[in-house]
Amino acid sequence: MENITSAADIKNAIRFLETDQEVKGQLLRAQFNQTFESLKPANMLKSAVREISSSPFLLTNIAGAAAGLATGYFSKRVVFGASKNILKRSLGIALQFGITNLIARHPDDIASYAQGLLERLFHKKVPAPDKP
Repeated sequence: MENITSAADIKNAIRFLETDQEVKGQLLRAQFNQTFESLKPANMLKSAVREISSSPFLLTNIAGAAAGLATGYFSKRVVFGASKNILKRSLGIALQFGITNLIARHPDDIASYAQGLLERLFHKKVPAPDKP
């Protein structure tokens, strides 16, 4: 600020500082209200769901884990069925755990392998052209 030499300058400086204080107070209140709204449990839940649904990496991981769980469960059922034998049930749980972890950790590799396998199974063979 400049040096104040008269009463009019003092009044102008006071008005300027009061206006500045009022503007900063309004900004502070607006920021407080915004923070208060964002900390409400419903708004926190909404923002968490929004972040989860917008993250493609997380959705890919969830899809891979779900595929792993489903594949592990069905492989256990196919190999061991609904056996009452404790040894078979234990082996079934181990098989389910192993397949679930394998597929959950490498979903892209498993998908590309399955895609290649399906292409080989259902691909029409083109006869080689006769050479003269």
